[in-house]
Amino acid sequence: MRLFAAVLPPADVVDELGLAVARLKGLAGADRLRWTEPPGWHFTLAFYGEVDEAIVPDLTERLARAAHRSEPFPLAVAGGGHFGHGRTLWAGAEGDLRTLRLLADRAEAAGRRAGLDLGQHRRYTPHLTVARSREAFAVRPYVETLAGFVGRTWTVADMALVRSRPPTSGVPGEQPRYEAVRRWPLGH
Repeated sequence: MRLFAAVLPPADVVDELGLAVARLKGLAGADRLRWTEPPGWHFTLAFYGEVDEAIVPDLTERLARAAHRSEPFPLAVAGGGHFGHGRTLWAGAEGDLRTLRLLADRAEAAGRRAGLDLGQHRRYTPHLTVARSREAFAVRPYVETLAGFVGRTWTVADMALVRSRPPTSGVPGEQPRYEAVRRWPLGH
């Protein structure tokens, strides 16, 4: 199964971001982007890819320990940026980013210790993907619009192991479906 560890923002935070994204969709050229949907909005901590079911128990045990060693922390969706010449547009984060990065490092280490090949380690950039493009896209107006956005601060109290189910219908615009397989409270 295709898995990743994530921080899932609460519904009211997702709603706030939804209002900001609605403004982005009104900008020129927005119809050329593939917009992600609010049910899928999350901060990925570590992407594991296809994981053999035999590894899942060890991975979940290691993620439980990582969550236990991490204390709850404040976070808000704020600002934005892009990756890959405008191919990915994202909302950023503010708050206790040091603890968020530490949690991401622990989630990545849990995957490596469970035997997953996660490739080369990269510095964690907290982001929540809001749109993608198949080709390079001029994202400056979108990033500038997101720059002033700051959502409500909430306390991140848990970490989730999420299963991603890619689109299967072949219908243009179909979104992947995400299901939280397990959640662990932080600091317990």
